[in-house]
Amino acid sequence: MKKKWYDYLWIVSLAYLVLGFFNILFAWLGLVCFFLPLLIAAIGGSKAYCNRYCGRGQLFALVGGRFGLSRKKDVPGWLRSKAFRYGFLLFFFTMFFVMLWNTYLVFSGAQELRQAVKLLWVFHLPWRWAYVGNVTPWVAQFAFGFYSVMLTSTILGFITMLFFKPRSWCVYCPMGTMTQLICKARHHHSIPAESSEKM
Repeated sequence: MKKKWYDYLWIVSLAYLVLGFFNILFAWLGLVCFFLPLLIAAIGGSKAYCNRYCGRGQLFALVGGRFGLSRKKDVPGWLRSKAFRYGFLLFFFTMFFVMLWNTYLVFSGAQELRQAVKLLWVFHLPWRWAYVGNVTPWVAQFAFGFYSVMLTSTILGFITMLFFKPRSWCVYCPMGTMTQLICKARHHHSIPAESSEKM
């Protein structure tokens, strides 16, 4: 099968991680991957982003599948369960809002810029070399925080890729869970309208 342009979006995901490693301000570009899936789900009512345009999923498929770094085992039931997926989504949002709160503290002057990446929401890694340029402190703080979220979720994806199927991360990805909820909500609200047209 001939490859399409979107089959190479894994390059974008890889480039994002590399660029953010050397210049933390590139982390802002990750907002595209944050809002685009939600917009596609809200407007189109589908998970087209997850199924076709997600460069991170493609990266896992490439490393785990083509390079054979995945055990290719079925994802366990507890990882697919609603309780885990919604629980992880809640946890993810909690960490995301903590990141926003830290950004606000720097913006208000109540806290100084922390040039560190928080890996797996626990480990603080000095990342001072990546702070290139003289920008407003809160802009850099958001970049450090958002890159922490993106790097942590990528590492979690690679861990589950190693133990299970290459794209096991997609099973409990917070963005995937949110787009699924949006699609279900759109479908639920469209049923009464379609029924009334037939009457």
